[in-house]
Amino acid sequence: MRVGVLTGGGDCPGLNAVIRAIVRKGVQEYGYDFIGFRDGWRGPLEGETVPLSIPAVRGILPRGGTILGSSRTNPLAAEHGVRRIKDNLAKYEVDALVTIGGEDTLGVAATLSDEYGIPCVGVPKTIDNDLSATDYTFGFDTAVGIATEAIDRLHTTAESHMRVLVVEVMGRHAGWIALHSGLAGGANVILIPEQRFDIDQVCAWVTSRFRASYAPIVVVAEGAMPAEGKMILKDESHDSFGHVRLSGVGEWLAKEIERRTGKEARTTVLGHVQRGGTPSAFDRWLATRFGLHAIEAVRDGDYGVMVALRGTDIVRVPIADATARLKTVDPTLYAEVGVFFG
Repeated sequence: MRVGVLTGGGDCPGLNAVIRAIVRKGVQEYGYDFIGFRDGWRGPLEGETVPLSIPAVRGILPRGGTILGSSRTNPLAAEHGVRRIKDNLAKYEVDALVTIGGEDTLGVAATLSDEYGIPCVGVPKTIDNDLSATDYTFGFDTAVGIATEAIDRLHTTAESHMRVLVVEVMGRHAGWIALHSGLAGGANVILIPEQRFDIDQVCAWVTSRFRASYAPIVVVAEGAMPAEGKMILKDESHDSFGHVRLSGVGEWLAKEIERRTGKEARTTVLGHVQRGGTPSAFDRWLATRFGLHAIEAVRDGDYGVMVALRGTDIVRVPIADATARLKTVDPTLYAEVGVFFG
């Protein structure tokens, strides 16, 4: 039995822990061979591989990123993409494929498994924590921890100069990072993609904070939008999955706050800092468990499924169901934190 492994989409802390767990258990308990495909779906599409063995995965548990590399390649948009993947899997004698990724990577895996009979097992990965079939995805806890530490540090410099500091965090369609880090970091305003914001209300909260002799911290997810207007983009280019590049709402927000309130405002965009570096203990634990259960699904011949966290249990769910809709912040949950605004 030879198993292929790939990591697609944005990198995040914990990917190497998954790879390590898959290989360790697969080799030691089942006697499987492993091959890694380079740079997400580009690997099986182009036939680019790296060997995977127990020596190859030693020491990678605390490392961020992925030893296999990643990309946002969409093989379904490539010419003869499915046929090329099938040919390369046959060439390397791959019997099953473990795909580690988010909505886009797993969406491709669901199509290849359900429509073309390519045996795939999915592992959920996204710092946005927006896959509906699992309680948590690894990488999210690390991202929240990094963002919270940044907010903690920004409080002191904001108060030293009595200025507004706007912190832009990741979150294209879901505001989980903004919500968790903003609440944990004591932000005075939290803006998420699920709820369009009123800029006048934001300025009112900012002014109220200054009246209490404190400097406001505004946390905004990159996908948050004003009530009147549209999503603010870095540029108009699209990736192979049709996504535009976000970032810019923080800078726009700071300028608007300064113009409307007369208070100096600065922006800090955390960007890729949130998904780089050493994974937290929780993310290492979750990623390792996902890897162990993913290779069990391969052993059982249970393809077209994704491993997911439900409570403290790891369960299997159809990949298609896991990617059918995003898990977004419930309005009642967002309303709970509103008592701290202003």
